[in-house]
Amino acid sequence: MHSTRNLTEGDIFRSLIRFALPILLTLFLQALYGGVDLLVVGQFAHTTDVSGVATGSMLLQTITMIITGLAMGITILVGEKIGKRQPDAAGRVIGSGLYVFTIFGIVLTFLMVAGAEFLASWMHAPQEAFAQTVLYIRICGAGALFIVAYNVLGSIFRGIGDSKTPLLTVAIACVINIVGDLLLVAVFHLGAAGAALATVIAQAVSVVISFQIIRRKQLPFTFSKQYIRLEKTIVATELRLGAPVALQELLVGISFLLIQAIVNSFGVVPSAGIGVAEKVCAFIMLVPSAYMQSMSAFVAQNMGAENPHRAKKALGYGIATSLAAGVVLACLTFFHGTWMASIFSNDAAVIAAAYSYLKAYAIDCMLTPLLFCFMGYYNGCEKTLFVMLQGMIGAFCVRIPVAFLVSRMAGATLFQIGLATPASTCVQIALCLGLFVWLEKCHAKQLSTSV
Repeated sequence: MHSTRNLTEGDIFRSLIRFALPILLTLFLQALYGGVDLLVVGQFAHTTDVSGVATGSMLLQTITMIITGLAMGITILVGEKIGKRQPDAAGRVIGSGLYVFTIFGIVLTFLMVAGAEFLASWMHAPQEAFAQTVLYIRICGAGALFIVAYNVLGSIFRGIGDSKTPLLTVAIACVINIVGDLLLVAVFHLGAAGAALATVIAQAVSVVISFQIIRRKQLPFTFSKQYIRLEKTIVATELRLGAPVALQELLVGISFLLIQAIVNSFGVVPSAGIGVAEKVCAFIMLVPSAYMQSMSAFVAQNMGAENPHRAKKALGYGIATSLAAGVVLACLTFFHGTWMASIFSNDAAVIAAAYSYLKAYAIDCMLTPLLFCFMGYYNGCEKTLFVMLQGMIGAFCVRIPVAFLVSRMAGATLFQIGLATPASTCVQIALCLGLFVWLEKCHAKQLSTSV
């Protein structure tokens, strides 16, 4: 079976949609995967467990974003090699990436297990939920190697134009996680610890299945065990492309962790409320997130094939279609946020707190389609340093200062604190548009001087 897709040929709109749809479904299952933890804990455990899972999963989400960002170097480089019809080079890129990320996974395991208490304290986990937060972080840290492998394999599949295999593996993992949550939390009443165990077990099974699929699949690259080694030139290029994206994801993640820490200081109910809201946000941001990932691979392959015009047209199609979805989701979130929050909690106070925060995210739903498509486009163009810089500016010059200053106001609500996010997105969009216009002017100037 050969389900990889050549993104340099055929109708642009159809190619992009067909490639993005499995990614969207994969992200949906991943969001469901994480959301089920909080849903089951919210229905069958205490508010302290909800707070522990909310804070711990926020940290885990940030770590996952860093891994995905670093792995973007593999996606871009593999996409370019496939676009240039260099299967052997693509295999060597993958081998070097696997070597580096194995080391990274081992280091991450030690840091999360040994530093769980420090991390929970740094995030200002409420005292009543401190033990649950530490336990959740420590258990997930013990399975960090599986979490790393799970995300790296997904980046490889996207780079070769295969978005269906990650969909299959995450679907299996999602089912296992749901069964695990129901068994460990609802039946054995393990609370936050049960949710963490279910997550690790599910991702471990998913990794094993992924490797089995790779062994049987017809792949557009050559590969052998000898490729799993440290090739300095390849690793340097992967890190040059992936490190800025990872750093940007880290800084964005830190900004949201700091907002979580700010809200944690308000008490257990606001802490649980923002955790519930973030789980809802994972769903309402699915479309732009899917386009960001698919755009990176699509643009990388076409840039490798020296077809920038096709890449730009894909950017336009991505913005138009994801914006249409964003408007619908914004209305749903703003007017029906209470219902959405009630899926993850049966505590009226927690639901009210979550809805207050979600109203601010409803505004962001109409902004992120533009921002995320541009970020995917620039990643595919190897302008990952710019992606990092605009993310840093948005996080540390807008999102964190605004959230902190608002939180100091008397009677500050979660809605007012949440407005820091769309404010940051507006600034980042302006930066992306500015670079696009500047690049177009430079290109026009080059054409005029060459005539």
